[in-house]
Amino acid sequence: MAISSYKVFLMGLGESNAWNKLLDIKDFPDLGGAPEMLDTTTLSDKARTYIPGIQENEAMSFTANYTKADFDKLYALRGSLRGFAVWLGGTESSGTLVPTGAQGKYAFGGYLDVYVNGAGVNEVVDMTITIAPTTEIGVDGSIDWRENADNYLPITT
Repeated sequence: MAISSYKVFLMGLGESNAWNKLLDIKDFPDLGGAPEMLDTTTLSDKARTYIPGIQENEAMSFTANYTKADFDKLYALRGSLRGFAVWLGGTESSGTLVPTGAQGKYAFGGYLDVYVNGAGVNEVVDMTITIAPTTEIGVDGSIDWRENADNYLPITT
């Protein structure tokens, strides 16, 4: 059964490996990509043949409504390796949404940057959060830090 984009959350990895919602987002990028195709074609083949190479994993961009408080919080995270995730699914009680990731948790390490988007007359001011991934996307919500483990900083803001 299909699911809605309602109750999708951008999460940050904090102290004691606790996940916390960073802010409300308006969209999220692809959570993976196709592998590069390595050409195995020989002069005897009638058609090109391939094997899969390294998976594409480009910069991940998220859009959010601009508030100075959210911008300042994200701006303080720049320049340090952090843990992030996109969680699909949550519960709602008395008008409060709580992320659960019941429909999937996609976690990755990376470096965050944020900037304010341009706008025109009668438009909402947005900001773009870009994360340069440094790990594979863990489809089970885990991050394989490998040699980067010592450089990771929890998100405490």
